[in-house]
Amino acid sequence: MLEFNNVSKSFWTGSHRKVILDRASFRVELGHSLGILAPNGTGKTTLINMMCGLEKPDEGEIRSTCRVSFPLGFMGGIVSRHSARENARYIARIYGLDPDYIEAFCRWLTEIGEYFDQPIGTYSAGMRSRFTMSLLLALEFDIYLIDEGMPVTTDAEFNRKAGTVLFDRLKHATVIVVSHQPTTIEKFCRSAAIMRDGRLYQFESLDEAKQYYDYTA
Repeated sequence: MLEFNNVSKSFWTGSHRKVILDRASFRVELGHSLGILAPNGTGKTTLINMMCGLEKPDEGEIRSTCRVSFPLGFMGGIVSRHSARENARYIARIYGLDPDYIEAFCRWLTEIGEYFDQPIGTYSAGMRSRFTMSLLLALEFDIYLIDEGMPVTTDAEFNRKAGTVLFDRLKHATVIVVSHQPTTIEKFCRSAAIMRDGRLYQFESLDEAKQYYDYTA
């Protein structure tokens, strides 16, 4: 379970205070994936970062009683001067997992050959994205966080393999997807919420959420 209780978050832009959440309360139970629709510029990334503890609320409480992933595409904790091998083994130790398994899984999924032992700072954007995604999929969580800024690769074979692994993970996991496009959420969720003007409006079905989202756009 992941729960927000009267959570508020805002930023000073230099000219005014931008409100992301204003005393928002909601709960995501395991087994009930949730899509959150929000227009661009409303703080989608901030919201998903708060879910995994990368950012703290100004007020209120965020509680989780399960393993929540870092956002798909998040590069924090990865050291560019170290190789993919070194980074994979380091992250494995942080999560108390077998470094040999995590390294082997990432090698298999990325298929970048000798580059796996080269510094990540020398990688192309596509190679970095492949490694980041492989690392996320190597670690098993109860709740996976996905935002529309997820890494994209042009490697069809990698996308096929990663998609197969992700689909298998989602058979037993819960997903929270934050996007401004209903089509992105449709791939993962049957229910959705709308984030607008610091409020979170929850709906029982995705269709209801889409109608409200389109009406208030």
